[in-house]
Amino acid sequence: MTDESWAGWYRDRQGSDAVILTTDGQQLRLRIRGVDFEGESFDGLRPAAGMPAEGDTFALADGVLNDCVLEWDLPFPVTADGTAQQATLSCLLSLRRPDPYLYLELRFGGAAFRSHRAESDFGAALATIQRVLPPGIRLQTCIACAFSDYFPAPGRGLSGGLACFRGAKDAYRGADGEGDVLDLWDRRSGFVQETWSCPEFEPRPAAGAGTGHRGAFPLELA
Repeated sequence: MTDESWAGWYRDRQGSDAVILTTDGQQLRLRIRGVDFEGESFDGLRPAAGMPAEGDTFALADGVLNDCVLEWDLPFPVTADGTAQQATLSCLLSLRRPDPYLYLELRFGGAAFRSHRAESDFGAALATIQRVLPPGIRLQTCIACAFSDYFPAPGRGLSGGLACFRGAKDAYRGADGEGDVLDLWDRRSGFVQETWSCPEFEPRPAAGAGTGHRGAFPLELA
């Protein structure tokens, strides 16, 4: 996977700083005030090995960056009536205690499509956006891919816990339910971030076989 970088802002009680977020689809890296942070999820960023972040410079909880706000924009692929297009996804993540939250806004075709103001994770926020998009417009990242799934257990993290089955495509195409995904779990190619996209993307089926444990994207609300 090739690294992608996005410009953004970091804010905490010390002030506001321009930052660059870098990812390869699995690992995130962020440099703030000369200190490198890294992790698999936006709420799991730790100082890189050999990079102390002690004292009052940063707020850390169990070694993880918190009590701060991150904002960034990234180019975001969509399809409009089957034609590849480029949108922009604006992300606002508050890691302030006691109530961290995520807010996303997709800008495309001169309009803005928003998640709820206080989403708990990227999967849920992107599903909210997909539901409000006009007919014919579909997200084209890992969360909407035919070969991705979450581990069959209650709850999930903020980001980065989406398993990719691109190395077992034919087997996953027949997956329908928790048991099928558990049988395939050791054949996953790794974990990816929900906003990542790769050349092997295929749209997720609307129902039935191939929707694995998590079902279609987005799930229809009752």
